[in-house]
Formats: sequence, C-alpha cells, structure tokens
Amino acid sequence: MLSYQHGFHAGNAADLLKHLVLVNVLAYMVKKDKPLVYVDTHAGSGGYSLADAQAQKTLEFKQGIGQLWALPEQAWSPSIKAYLEVVSAFEQQARQLTQQQVSGRFYPGSPAIAQHCLRDIDRLVAYELHPQAFSQLQAHTATDRRVKIYQQNGFQGLIAQVPPKERRGVILIDPPYELKQDYDEVVTRLLAAYKRFATGTYLVWYPVVERRRIDKIWRDLKASGIRNVAVFELGWQADNPGRGMTASGMIVINPPWTLMATMQQDLALLKSLVATEQGFWQADMLAAE
Repeated sequence: MLSYQHGFHAGNAADLLKHLVLVNVLAYMVKKDKPLVYVDTHAGSGGYSLADAQAQKTLEFKQGIGQLWALPEQAWSPSIKAYLEVVSAFEQQARQLTQQQVSGRFYPGSPAIAQHCLRDIDRLVAYELHPQAFSQLQAHTATDRRVKIYQQNGFQGLIAQVPPKERRGVILIDPPYELKQDYDEVVTRLLAAYKRFATGTYLVWYPVVERRRIDKIWRDLKASGIRNVAVFELGWQADNPGRGMTASGMIVINPPWTLMATMQQDLALLKSLVATEQGFWQADMLAAE
C-alpha cells in the first residue's frame, strides 16, 4: 500500500518521541572512534515543509515541535537542546535550498537527522517505496556520499544489511502500520535481523491505536528471549481505539546506558507540553540486560 504520506504528520508528538530517542542514540554511538552504519527501513522523503498543504491541513506539528519551539531555552534539557539544534540545522539548510528566508518552518525526517549526527566515516542506508517520497529523498541526499538509498520496502531489504561490515549499527524500523500485518511483520523482521546481528542497536517505533496490538508486540519480544530491551511511550490522550492514534512508543534493543535516565526526564517535560490531563509517559525495561 502506498497511500501513507508523512507530510501530514511531520513534527507531531509522535515524531518528538521518535526523533529525540534517535538523536540520543546516535550522539552516544558516535563518541567511539569506530565507524557505524545507520539503517532506516521506512525513510520517507527526508524532510518536510510545515508550510505546505499536507502539514497545514492537519496542523499536527503545532502540538508537537511547535510546543518545543515555544518553550523558553532555559527549560531545555541537554538532550532536548541537542535535538532542537539538529532541527535548526536542517531548517537552515532547507531555507538555503528553497531560498525561503523568512516564512514557513521546516522539519527533518529521520534520514536528515541521521545525516546531521553521523560522521564522515559512517554510512547511512535508507529504504523508501513510495515514488514521490523516494524522489524527494533522492534530492535530499544526492550530494552525500555516505548515503545509499533503495526504492524498496525496508522490511524486505533489512536482512541484507546485517551484519554490517562495521560491526556497529543503529537500525530504525518504523513502518506506517497502514496494514494490520505490519504489527506482526515488524517483530518477524526484527527477530530475523537480530539473529544475524545481535550486538546492533534496534529502534522500533509504533503507534498506539489499539493497545492489544502493542501488547502482542511486547509479548512476542519477551517470548523471544532477547535481553536489554527498553520501551518508551508518550501518550497525549488516554488509550481509546475510537480516536485513532493517542500515543506512540519506541522499543530500543541494546540502548545506550544513559538513555533511560535521559528519557525519563525528557518524557515528563514532553507530557506536560503535548498531553491532556489523561495523557501519560512511560520509560521502562521490557527485558533486563
């Protein structure tokens, strides 16, 4: 299915969680002087204008990145500051490319965030099936020799990327979950990749639309025997299957040891900014090390 367009949702509360975790993980990983690979299974177009028709139709970014932009700098934690610096760097680049100097804001997708965080010695591999998004991703990455992109379903392409030659890697698995089987396939593909590359750091994003589907993902992961699994959630409303997505989560296998304390602090702040009284956050270990 090719109907999903992330431009409608760029910069929303779910992106805050996903990208804050991503920036934290990559910042930790690049501290070592050894190269690494970043693999993005469902990359999207790479970056988004929040002034375009898609973003303006939903205005979801106002309850996401818009809340952080309105927050006084003295309220930023070090990790939120680092995340916002990545967003700002992308905005500057986007304005130069589009010659849009004043009006409109921009927001990076996960490939653009990784481009900013990675070093010259690192690699970025991204998959995107949608023709329009792939074309835009090509434009965003054309001059970056670290990047290799494929017009392919990343579920199918992932297994070819592990184990990487670097023996160090961060893999982001974030399908749109348009198809109900994605909830099962995300676990199947993750376990297959983990079997070949157990020392990699895996990030799995999920939407909370029907809690029972997330409960099954958690059960399947626990039953797999994989250790050192963290889970982070940000809910802007209480669970309610009739309201669409009311929360999102990130599962992190082999997380940096610093990530749990950082996210506990940051999720409390994000919840206060984007959630109703029934909102919530969670930062726990699904399986101990």
